[in-house]
Amino acid sequence: MDEKMFVTVLREKGIQLTDKQLKQFDLYYDLLIDWNKKVNLTAITEKKEVYLKHFFDSITPSFYIDFEQVKTVCDIGAGAGFPSIPLKICFPHLHITIVDSLNKRINFLEQLIDTLDLNHIQLVHGRAEDIGQQKEHRAYYDLVTARAVARMSVLSEYCLPLCKIGGTFIALKGASASEESADAKKAINVLGGEYKEEHQFTLPIEESERSIVVINKVRNTPKKYPRKAGTPAKTPIL
Repeated sequence: MDEKMFVTVLREKGIQLTDKQLKQFDLYYDLLIDWNKKVNLTAITEKKEVYLKHFFDSITPSFYIDFEQVKTVCDIGAGAGFPSIPLKICFPHLHITIVDSLNKRINFLEQLIDTLDLNHIQLVHGRAEDIGQQKEHRAYYDLVTARAVARMSVLSEYCLPLCKIGGTFIALKGASASEESADAKKAINVLGGEYKEEHQFTLPIEESERSIVVINKVRNTPKKYPRKAGTPAKTPIL
C-alpha cells in the first residue's frame, strides 16, 4: 500500500488526511526504521508493508466505532505505537495512555511523540496487571484496545478492568478471533464485559484476514482482577 492508496482508501472510509497528518505518518515511518536498527520494534520494514500492516491496520477500528465520540483511550502493549498512534494522528482530539512493559519501547515512543508534535499522550512503563489495579487508571477509559498481545481470555483481564462502565474494549485480531472469543466467554462475563460484535474483513492487496472484536463494559470488574503480573497468562479465566 503506497501513500496514495493509503490516502484514497481512508478517504473512502470517511477519513480525510491533511498534509500535516500525511507528514506525520511519513516521519513515523522514518523514525520507526531508524530506531529498528538498534531496538527490535518490528519485523516489517518495507514502506508499503508498514503503511498496510501497521498504519492502515491500526486505523481499521475506526471503520466500525465512532472515534469522534471517544475521548480517553488506553492502549495495552502498544510496542511501537500500534494501534494508538495512527489513531491519534487521524483523530487528534483523543487523549491516549500507552502501557508497555519494555523501557526501550517507551523511549522510542517518547521521541516519536516529540517528533510528530503530538499532545495528550501519557506513556506508562509497566505491566497491564499492575496498572489495572491503580486508582488513576482503573475503570477510567472510554475505550481500551490492544493489538497482537495475547489471546482473548488473557487480554480481557488486561483490558476490561481499565474500561469505565459504558466503555468499550476493542481487540484487533486475525483469523482466529471467533475461536478466541468463544474461549473467552467466561472471562469476559466475570470481568464485567458483554460481547457485542465481531467485524471480519481482509486487508487490501494481500487480503489477509483481520477481525475487530468489540466488548462492552456493563458491570464493575471484581476487585481481585486483574490478578498479579503473570497470573492471567499462566492461568486464564476459562
